[in-house]
Amino acid sequence: MAEAHQAVGFQPSLTSEGAEVELSAPVLQEIYLSGLRSWKRHLSRFWNDFLTGIFPASPLSWLFLFSAIQLAWFLQLDPSLGLMDKIKELLPDWGGQHHRLRGVLAAALFASCLWGALIFTLHVALRLLLSYHGWLLEPHGAMSSLTKTWLALVRIFSGRHPMLFSYQRSLPRQPVPSVQDTVGKVGLYLESVHPVLSDEDFNRTAVLAQEFLRLQASLLQWYLRLKSWWASNYVSDWWEEFVYLRSRNSLMDFLCVTPTPVQAARAGNAVHALLLYRHHLNRQEILPTLLMGMRPLCSAQYEKIFNTTRIPGVQKDHIRHLRDSRHVAVFHRGRFFRVGTHSQSGLLSPRALEQQFQRILDDPSPACPHEEHLAALTAAPRDMWAQVRRSLKTQAEDALEAVEGAAFFVSLDSEPKGLTREDPAASLDAYAHALLAGRGHDRWFDKSFTLIVFSNGKLGLSVEHSWADCPISGHMWEFTLATECFQLGYSADGHCKGHLDSSLPQPERLHWDLPDKIHLFISLALRGAKTLSGDTDCHVFPFSHFGKSFIKRCHLSSDSFIQVALQLAHFRDRGQFCLTYESAMTRLFLEGRTETVRSCTREACSFVRAMEDKEKTGPQRLALFRLAVDKHQALLKAAMSGQGVDRHLFALYIVSHFLHLQSPFLDQVHSEQWQLATSQIPVQQNHLFDVRTCPDYVSSGGGFGPVNDHGYGVSYIFTGDDAITFHISSKKSSTKTDSHRLGQHIEAALLDVGSLFQEGQHLKRECSGLQEVDSGHRVDSLPCHTRGSRASTTPTNF
Repeated sequence: MAEAHQAVGFQPSLTSEGAEVELSAPVLQEIYLSGLRSWKRHLSRFWNDFLTGIFPASPLSWLFLFSAIQLAWFLQLDPSLGLMDKIKELLPDWGGQHHRLRGVLAAALFASCLWGALIFTLHVALRLLLSYHGWLLEPHGAMSSLTKTWLALVRIFSGRHPMLFSYQRSLPRQPVPSVQDTVGKVGLYLESVHPVLSDEDFNRTAVLAQEFLRLQASLLQWYLRLKSWWASNYVSDWWEEFVYLRSRNSLMDFLCVTPTPVQAARAGNAVHALLLYRHHLNRQEILPTLLMGMRPLCSAQYEKIFNTTRIPGVQKDHIRHLRDSRHVAVFHRGRFFRVGTHSQSGLLSPRALEQQFQRILDDPSPACPHEEHLAALTAAPRDMWAQVRRSLKTQAEDALEAVEGAAFFVSLDSEPKGLTREDPAASLDAYAHALLAGRGHDRWFDKSFTLIVFSNGKLGLSVEHSWADCPISGHMWEFTLATECFQLGYSADGHCKGHLDSSLPQPERLHWDLPDKIHLFISLALRGAKTLSGDTDCHVFPFSHFGKSFIKRCHLSSDSFIQVALQLAHFRDRGQFCLTYESAMTRLFLEGRTETVRSCTREACSFVRAMEDKEKTGPQRLALFRLAVDKHQALLKAAMSGQGVDRHLFALYIVSHFLHLQSPFLDQVHSEQWQLATSQIPVQQNHLFDVRTCPDYVSSGGGFGPVNDHGYGVSYIFTGDDAITFHISSKKSSTKTDSHRLGQHIEAALLDVGSLFQEGQHLKRECSGLQEVDSGHRVDSLPCHTRGSRASTTPTNF
């Protein structure tokens, strides 16, 4: 996803000295620190670890075991085979009257040891079971006897009523792939670059790969295996440290519904719903995500959703996470406020929060000089922001702490945004751009997320990427939207339900004593942020001709279907194939994050060429399409099971820098350009409301910025069973890209692919008919070429 940009552009900053490859090398120190960070995280949540660590057992199971031992002892039976007598001998002798107490203590100690041994056995058994990935490799719709047996055993050992972190101790560690499988002659890497390189370039790359295998691979691989044994995950902490710098994603709310036009009311309900989610999170009442309803995913990323800020550093940033925060920071018309979220009786009601936000909206006081654009510093180069922040911390420590120590950041925008039925295409594009980039100074980009509420009641999120990946923030957003509309609701006049609270203090205005030397930095940061924002070309369009249900009836993977169609669309847009980045999750493993699926395969290229060859028949094209889909599925499953290419190569590259070893092969891999970055946004909580009866309440997903100066960023979400929403981004300064043009190619490619199937042959005819219809079309049924988009099919020189 958006991390592709950082993966290409990061430069490791390694300041440790010493180039000798010995036990005191910097890489060993880094491996030691990785493990130390893992253990510190475990110790910081000791109590929750205890409650979840004994899962699938429970404290009641200890009481049952102790009672059974006591009963057996009462019946003059010794289930310990003499061990309790040994334990009694080791206990101090308190006299005859305490003889029974020694027996109870001995039974309790024996029960505890036996209970711990049973829990350890359950954890080991469950970890071994969860290390099996054969179910991923089986054909869609088929299940072998081995997998059925595995599912039954997982069900037995998984226990009942799990909490959010119940499975963390049982998750396997991410394996280090074989270097031969990654880099060898028949390895995945050379196979992935073959379609996009000339024969001469490919042969040169193959020679570099063989040199790397012969000279350096075994040493670097040894260090990775050492780290995988010692740390929780061999790559995730390095990926977070070296790659996630300033990536920001946006998430939008509803496709065409605004539950209230009252800005303060929408903010009140949304903030209350978000804090309810945090309450459930703290109590671990959020259920862990289970694949197939049985295979748990890692939940570690949920810990830093709230109370989290990325603190800039000169060489590297660090993430600051507080255990609790009882206020939010609010920005409105260039002013900053601190709004408390709790009273002595607990969380403020939505109506009380609305009251506080309305007070801010009604406050006529102007912004102080340069205060209005202060937040632009968080979008500035990190080393510059780090230096300015040090000065800011001495001059305005209280105000800075109020922002960085907030649960999250709220921006009350003074302009309306969102989907309009009068001009759906242009309004969606403007909406996406406002959430992704804003005006450059109205988001505190270092916060884990910013809630943006527009003046007409529309809202969305701008998410900082380093603390978690999209499915985590998406899970929170789904809960928020469903809760604020279907549970909290609004009164007939559009306000939050409940009563005003006159005893609440006024929101606290934050005051910034900005020294003169900071003013220049703010101006520079604002100029850079506005340039970046103005250069971002966003296009959002709903594709409603078919969706997931049609693809399932074709007996194909929905994600692979879209990925192969994207290859066709991009080839028609640019006339060439390119390295394609698709983000896949590795949360099957402890502290796993993402892996790259290289979607531009030889099979996909063969299909695209067949689609552009008029002599090819429909059955021939369909056969090639199925081969391309099967190949993509195989790569996706390999990535999910820890056998991907890019994270392994990335970790090898980092180790080579720690060891000061030059590798031309790894340098070439690091310099690769991803001209097409893609990601699917999953819908995870269909139980929150009925999509069929309330289709207008399905989130339209979110997007991310372009990866390459001359490339595209494409995300998509299946909105219900019969629609797909695409988010496309590129740079206006590029003469090679056009987000609207690619959107048209995507729509045409999907229709062309759909027409290969008997059920979809009517789609192109219907679409051709829709193009002749007047502009009075429905919002959820846009014509083939979205109105309001740029119709030019040639690159535009901006």
